[in-house]
Amino acid sequence: MHWKIIITTFITIFLAELGDKTQIASILMSSKTDKPLLVFIGTMLAFALVTILGVTVGTVMARMLPLNYIKTGAAITFIIVGILILFGKL
Repeated sequence: MHWKIIITTFITIFLAELGDKTQIASILMSSKTDKPLLVFIGTMLAFALVTILGVTVGTVMARMLPLNYIKTGAAITFIIVGILILFGKL
């Protein structure tokens, strides 16, 4: 097993998701419903589905496109999203 990939992915995702809107939504849902286990299950199912989708799309893209195209596309997308957020359009 490739533990380095697992650990690097875990740390990256953990730090990226800390304090994000999904975590805030989970906190609000837990406090609203007073059913933390059910909120946890729903949150984990949602994350699993989104992760499966992301990994699948990433795998397909990696087979179809050169890595430098994917990196450039990701960078342009992040810049566009950042500009949209900056101007309150997103």
